[in-house]
Amino acid sequence: MDTITQVVTIAAVLLGAVTTYVTNHLMERSRQRATLRVRWDEKKLDAYAEYVGCVRGTIHVSVLLYEVREDLRSMPRGEHDLTMDLTQASGAQALAFERVMLLAGDAVVDAAHKVQEATAAIGWQARGVVDGSLEEWRRLHSTAFRCINTFHQLARADLGVSGSFEGEQHTARGLLLPGSRTGE
Repeated sequence: MDTITQVVTIAAVLLGAVTTYVTNHLMERSRQRATLRVRWDEKKLDAYAEYVGCVRGTIHVSVLLYEVREDLRSMPRGEHDLTMDLTQASGAQALAFERVMLLAGDAVVDAAHKVQEATAAIGWQARGVVDGSLEEWRRLHSTAFRCINTFHQLARADLGVSGSFEGEQHTARGLLLPGSRTGE
């Protein structure tokens, strides 16, 4: 009986040691995964914020160029300089988009593609590549901002941010675009 008791005791100690080792290993692995997930979420947040900032910058320069081209605004900077600014802003946006493509899930990437298409249309009209009325210009902006809002919503979901600004409550605020001088 003494030998059996010793074997049972040794087996219990070994089982306890193995259980402790496995538990510690799994907890450490879980902690490392959580740390990695947080690190990637931080990188995604940075990429999403940079992208939206670049998109907004591109739209802002497009508005300035369009208003100067259409003689809705006078500025000390000419059309050529603003066109160069738009080219630079579009390039920065394209680089930020590539970073989103590397880090985001499929839904966010699809939303970013739609933002790219919408802002490209704004840029084309601002440059005069395509013609359009002021009303069409405003529709392009409405489309772009709906796409940006969708991107925001999907990016928030991807990052696990709770809450929503989707739907009529958010979009009812509308765009802050000035009225036409000619009543168009």
